[in-house]
Amino acid sequence: MDSLKEDLKKQIIEQLNLEDLTAADIADDALLFNDQGIGLDSIDALELIVLLEKYHGIQLTNPEEGKEAFKSINTMAEYIRKRKAA
Repeated sequence: MDSLKEDLKKQIIEQLNLEDLTAADIADDALLFNDQGIGLDSIDALELIVLLEKYHGIQLTNPEEGKEAFKSINTMAEYIRKRKAA
């Protein structure tokens, strides 16, 4: 089990007030901004930017980076690891 991915799921649920979801409901490869995935919207994207800074100390300033990073839990975890390793 990947603790970063589990933490991300819990942080997303808390930050976005997704009370009807649990971490187990979110697949690591589920698309975050797709109706077949979690169905987040542009306001949620702003909240994810806040989440990255609040929990991981990462400032996201490039919108194109955000599009790639916020595709799924897997891509968010990979983005965080790359940024922290840099």
